[in-house]
Amino acid sequence: MASNFTCRACSKALSGAKGSGLKAAQRQNLRSAQRSFSTTTPTLYNASHSLSAERRPDGVKEGFSSTIGIAQKLREKAPLMTETYVAYGATRELIKECTRPGEYSIPQALEKNGEIPTDANGVHLGVGEGWWYETLGLTPTFSNWAQITFIHMYMLQVRFRMFPKTHAPVWIQHITNHAFYAAEDRLVVWHKFNANTLRQKHLKDMFAQWRGVLLSYDEGLVKGDAMLAAAIWRNLLGSREDVDFDKLAQIVGYMRKELKRLDNAKDDEVANGEWKFSGNPGDLASMVKTPSRLMASEGAKA
Repeated sequence: MASNFTCRACSKALSGAKGSGLKAAQRQNLRSAQRSFSTTTPTLYNASHSLSAERRPDGVKEGFSSTIGIAQKLREKAPLMTETYVAYGATRELIKECTRPGEYSIPQALEKNGEIPTDANGVHLGVGEGWWYETLGLTPTFSNWAQITFIHMYMLQVRFRMFPKTHAPVWIQHITNHAFYAAEDRLVVWHKFNANTLRQKHLKDMFAQWRGVLLSYDEGLVKGDAMLAAAIWRNLLGSREDVDFDKLAQIVGYMRKELKRLDNAKDDEVANGEWKFSGNPGDLASMVKTPSRLMASEGAKA
């Protein structure tokens, strides 16, 4: 799932630009960063780097920071050449915001010889807080974390589609890559899936779910709230029969509200990597219980 959008041309251009005014050390930093960005396998992932279950180690972030000034200068003259650097750094921060609502931990995974608790189906159980776990009642598991993350990723991807058509695929590719980097870290740190074959099985299943999410949420976005609610019910709530329709409606309202905020935001407000989602679906509890104008008029007639 490595990005197809690398910037080798940028490195090549710098290596031959003797009169550009760029120092040799800066060019070397940019070449080093390029090699990190075009890594095709997650070989840098290892629990010994961090126990935060976030994303790639700090070395990559430092490489990006050391070349951001160069990238900004080049972007003024060759936007497409440096777009991958800008997108890489911004989506690396944006994916943290997408994973934040569904964060959980498994304390036993940090203990020597600790035994990770499981449910009746052998699924690892974690400890999580926030509306999605405490109010909606989801169990803190890897699968539920992925689905909560998908909801927020999807909303950002919808906004990325509004970028220039030459740039949008770069942003979509990078945020997808970062999501799966974060997922693989989580599988190592909290679930102790050290065997690559086991991790790849879970990531393959996760990718199939992501493709289904894109199709179903797109359909719901176009066809209306009832269709979107049905998509959330299938993907997030597993089509369970004891669904709380009020809370399901809150999620639909939350997605509509945040998509509207993103729609009204300028490109730079999203592309700077500092976008924050506002509140949680529970904030709309009173709103979803308010009768629509159609319901109110029909009630008056009756």
